[in-house]
Amino acid sequence: MRRNIAVGILLLLVFVALPGLLSAVGGGYWFRVTTTIGVFAILTMSANLVTGTTGLMSLGHAGFYGIGAYTAALLATKLHWPFLLTLPAAGLVTAAFGILLALPTTRLIGIHFAVATLGLGEIIHLTLLNWVGFTRGPMGISAIPGISLEGLFPASDIGHYYAVAIIAVASALVLGRLTHSYYGNALRAVREDDQCAAAMGLDVVRLKIQSFGFACFFAGVAGALWAHTTGYISPADFRFSESILVLAMIVVGGLGSLPGAVLGAVILLILPEVLRPIGDYRMVVVGAVMFLCILFLPRGLLGETPVLAILRRQFGLAWDRTKHLGWRQ
Repeated sequence: MRRNIAVGILLLLVFVALPGLLSAVGGGYWFRVTTTIGVFAILTMSANLVTGTTGLMSLGHAGFYGIGAYTAALLATKLHWPFLLTLPAAGLVTAAFGILLALPTTRLIGIHFAVATLGLGEIIHLTLLNWVGFTRGPMGISAIPGISLEGLFPASDIGHYYAVAIIAVASALVLGRLTHSYYGNALRAVREDDQCAAAMGLDVVRLKIQSFGFACFFAGVAGALWAHTTGYISPADFRFSESILVLAMIVVGGLGSLPGAVLGAVILLILPEVLRPIGDYRMVVVGAVMFLCILFLPRGLLGETPVLAILRRQFGLAWDRTKHLGWRQ
C-alpha cells in the first residue's frame, strides 16, 4: 500500500502537477529546462550504476553519451528512421561500444581505471570532432527531427517533456530494480572489496563489464533524447567537462543512491536557471552550494545507506529472515 501510494504521488507530480505548473509560468522555456533535467537525470543514473554502485570511477561518460546522440542523429537524418527505432538503436550501439572498450580496462582498479576512461572519453570526443566526413566535425548535425508519434502528437515542447518523463521514469524503475536486488548486492560487494568478492565466488570482471554495458546503454538513450529534443548536436556537447558535471551531480546527490543521482541533476541544473537575475555570480553560488554539500554532507543529500533503509522499511524490500534461513538449510 505504501509503495503504491508513493509511486502514485510521484506519477501525479511528474505527469500532471509539474506540466500544469510549467504551463502557468510561461511554458516553452521552462519545458525545455525540465526536459534537459530529465535527460541528465537518465545520464546521471546510468553513471551512478558504474561509479556509485560498482565503484568504478568513470571520467569518460560524456563520450558514451555522445555516441548515443550521434547514433540517433545520423539514423534520423541519413536513413530517416523514426524516434521509436533510433532510441533503442542508440542504446544498443552505445552498449556495444561500452562493452568492447570495457574488456581491456575493467581489470584496472582505482585511479588507473579512472585515467583509462578519461582517455576513452577524449578519444571519442576527438573522433567526433575530426571525422568530418561522417560526423560533420565541429559543424555538428542539425535539422534532427523532434520526438513525435504519427497520429498521436507532433513534435513540441510539451510532447518532448512527456516523452523524456516517461523514459526517465522507466529508466529509474529498471535501474532501481537492478540495483536493489541480489545482483545489485553483488555489484556493491565488488565495490567494497573486489578481491574478497572474487574469493567468495563472484566473477568480478564479468560483473564490471556487465555494469559498464548497462550504464552505457542508458547513456546512449540519454544521448538520443538530447539529439531529438534539441535538434542540433556538436562535439562541444560531449566534452570532459560534461563528465565532471555528471560526477558532481552524483556526489552532491549521494554516491550509490539512485534518488540522490536524480536530486543532484535537478539541483545543479535548476540553480543556474533560477539565479540568472544575478548574472555571472550565479556560478559562484552554484560552486558554493556544491562545496558546502560536500563539506557538510560527504555522503550526499540522499546517501545510499539511508535510501536503502527507507526502501526496505517502507516498501517491504527487506529479506524475509525465515525464508532466508530456510533456503540456507
